[in-house]
Amino acid sequence: MKTSHRMLAVAMAVLATAALSSCGSDAEPAADNTVTLSFMTGSDQSTVDTSKALADAFMKTDPTIKIELEHQPGGGEGDNVIKTRLSTGEMTDVFWYNSGSLLQALNPAQTLVDLTGDPVLAGVQEDYLPVVSQGGKVFGVPATTLGGGGILYNRKVYEKLNLQVPKTWAEFMANNDKIKAAGVTPVIGTFKDSWTSQIFVLADYHNVQAAVPGFAQDYTAGKVKYTGTPAALGGFQHLADVHAKDYLNKGFGSSTLDQGLKMLVEGTGAHYSMLTQLLPPLLATYPQTATDIGFFGIPDDDAAQNGATVWEPAGLYISKTTEHLDAAKKFLAFVASPAGTEAVTAAVPPAGPYRVKGSKLPADALQVAKDLQVYIDERATAPALEFLSPIKGPSLEQITVAVGSGLTTPAEGAAQYDKDVEKQARQLGLEGW
Repeated sequence: MKTSHRMLAVAMAVLATAALSSCGSDAEPAADNTVTLSFMTGSDQSTVDTSKALADAFMKTDPTIKIELEHQPGGGEGDNVIKTRLSTGEMTDVFWYNSGSLLQALNPAQTLVDLTGDPVLAGVQEDYLPVVSQGGKVFGVPATTLGGGGILYNRKVYEKLNLQVPKTWAEFMANNDKIKAAGVTPVIGTFKDSWTSQIFVLADYHNVQAAVPGFAQDYTAGKVKYTGTPAALGGFQHLADVHAKDYLNKGFGSSTLDQGLKMLVEGTGAHYSMLTQLLPPLLATYPQTATDIGFFGIPDDDAAQNGATVWEPAGLYISKTTEHLDAAKKFLAFVASPAGTEAVTAAVPPAGPYRVKGSKLPADALQVAKDLQVYIDERATAPALEFLSPIKGPSLEQITVAVGSGLTTPAEGAAQYDKDVEKQARQLGLEGW
């Protein structure tokens, strides 16, 4: 899940250096019988706040265990820190890391504690387990909330123009026509932050899986590609459609993520293809974000198969080198419990549902979280492809900028991406490539 975490790093002012700190600076010195767990987590503000809330709440339930937080850098630098420390046996007892395909690169069977069948997992929703598993063994619990990838929209604009949430691409485009006629930008583009151009493609995966259920497996095996799979071409086509109709804001090529989010919240732009996880930090400046911004999955041609693509939560894992296994398991069991999610909710407004049994969204949850919960309840979701396959080419954002700017056709963009992922698949040594 590297993409989504890098996105968050861009959006939320990631710290550049690692720092060691203890939860609760006024804590009393540890008693002789106190176990101290080291916990490496991220450095973006949302992750820091979530981790501290979990640690503080857990320590109140068990005063014999103290947790010290260590913050790693974001992006590739943070990945390297974790891989290096795991390989040298110097990893913290517990650590926060991506779920999905990036977990496989940690060689979890050799570096992480196997939790398969352990009571630690009793509270984890079964749908989450595959993204923290390898070879049939489970290694982690969900550290935060589920996120949605799709269309964020301004509900006030929809209310004013008497629009309904679209369930087909044709309905979406018809809404855009009415929005444009009303003098509001229909679709926000922020290609200055080039990663944002990928969402129309990445968040379209629910539609791909609905049309081609075995796509992820066959794609990983080199049996299918974007070229030659009409459903997979759809995300590139959506980018081209929006540009061709002149729905994007003026200066979309030089606009930034922050500018795009501001347009959305203020209602000068109606739609933004984006991730729900980026909204909580806006609440301090724009409290109306909680109620005025809604979410829907990227629609396709078949209303009966309408759904949403989701980004699964990052996981908490236990290093195999821990000397405090029992304490670490107690902490993870707390994280994967309603008490744990309640502690997080009190510190960080959830941008989506939790993957923990018995956990419910608060009445004042962000509207996007409530909207995403409907898709979950209807079992109308699919994980983003990066949770199902290790293949994601590094040049996608440059390709989608070109397609979304009208410089490259959807077919050409898909062909370029097929070549991009072929290089990566060979580097990974995958069979069939």
